[in-house]
Amino acid sequence: MKIDGNAIRPGMVIEHKGGLWRAIKTEHTQPGKGGAYLQVELKEIRDGTKLNERFRSSEKVERATLEQREYQYLFSDGDAHTFMDNETYDQVALDSELVGVDQVPYLQDGMVVIVESHEGSPLGVQLPNSVVLEVTEADAVVKGQTASSSYKPAMLENGVKVMVPPHIEAGTRIVVNIAEGSYMERAKD
Repeated sequence: MKIDGNAIRPGMVIEHKGGLWRAIKTEHTQPGKGGAYLQVELKEIRDGTKLNERFRSSEKVERATLEQREYQYLFSDGDAHTFMDNETYDQVALDSELVGVDQVPYLQDGMVVIVESHEGSPLGVQLPNSVVLEVTEADAVVKGQTASSSYKPAMLENGVKVMVPPHIEAGTRIVVNIAEGSYMERAKD
């Protein structure tokens, strides 16, 4: 599907220079001389190469159509992570690069994710926006720091460190934003 060059948004996958590229960042630029353009930071899906391109509104870009299906996370074996299709019960093993090295610690048994594929080959995995995890270690509150909004480091059950408010203690279950790796709120369970 052809789209205008200035219609590219972060997260979109386009076909460009013979490959599939995911838009990471976009910035509209209007120089004093000449026409406006969209500065786009692209990342090649298969090998991770980065590229900065300028697209004018008059240019047409081919937007790749991705198939998105729900899969359930089953288990990890080293660098391979196994997911099961919720409809056909087919299993697929994806390496950490496809899942996203920074997202791997957030995988939980039974978690439903969306696997994106293009022409039958998996390209990436979308995890839910947030996940509930238990705090295993939390630093003690320093007296006098409670007046301002201060945060303290805490270790989660998956081994990831996040900054949490002073009232969070070890054993507390919290909601974590996966994309940012940050504390959102105390879990309501």
